[in-house]
Amino acid sequence: MSKQTAVRLSEETYQRLKILAERTGRTATFYIREAIEHHLEDLEDLYLAEQTLALVREGKERTYRLDEVEADLDLAD
Repeated sequence: MSKQTAVRLSEETYQRLKILAERTGRTATFYIREAIEHHLEDLEDLYLAEQTLALVREGKERTYRLDEVEADLDLAD
């Protein structure tokens, strides 16, 4: 089932979207949905990585050296 939402766009972005839709015969909604679906994973990766980095810097999360990971997974030479 689809859900509906609303977004506010700057005038410039709205005009670009409108022109693209007119030139291609598609709807603005199509391009909004495409942009979200194609870039959501990148945004998730970016913001979750930033969140994890903050935890590492605060000492609440640790990192592992490659040799530690290899040893834990029995991949060491």
